[in-house]
Amino acid sequence: MTLQDARRVIAAAEEKSKELRQPMNIAMADEGGNLVAHVRMDGAWLGSIDIAIKKAYTSRAFNIVTKDLAAHSQSGEQFFGIHASNDGKIMIFAGGIPLEKDGKIVGAIGVSGGSGEQDHAVAEAGAGAF
Repeated sequence: MTLQDARRVIAAAEEKSKELRQPMNIAMADEGGNLVAHVRMDGAWLGSIDIAIKKAYTSRAFNIVTKDLAAHSQSGEQFFGIHASNDGKIMIFAGGIPLEKDGKIVGAIGVSGGSGEQDHAVAEAGAGAF
């Protein structure tokens, strides 16, 4: 995941966010789950900065769409309690998507600032540009 890749993905996510009229925080993580880039769109919630970054980390750490992880982490499900692991870095809300290149996960996008559906749609738009 290069900075150029991250900027391209963020730009596509921003366009979708504007289409939805919902300002977002958009974070990009590399293969190791480290932050490569973050954008807080004008008017996006301050509290969503940390959430977007953690969604990108979570998606890469477990190579899973956070929307799917959320379903598997409910009471009685196989990953119940996972949100308490990794020193609180795990986010189980929609909006995180791993990014794959040549069959290998090389990073992830994390989006926060709207409803779960909006966050996921913006993340999908970004991932589509990768």
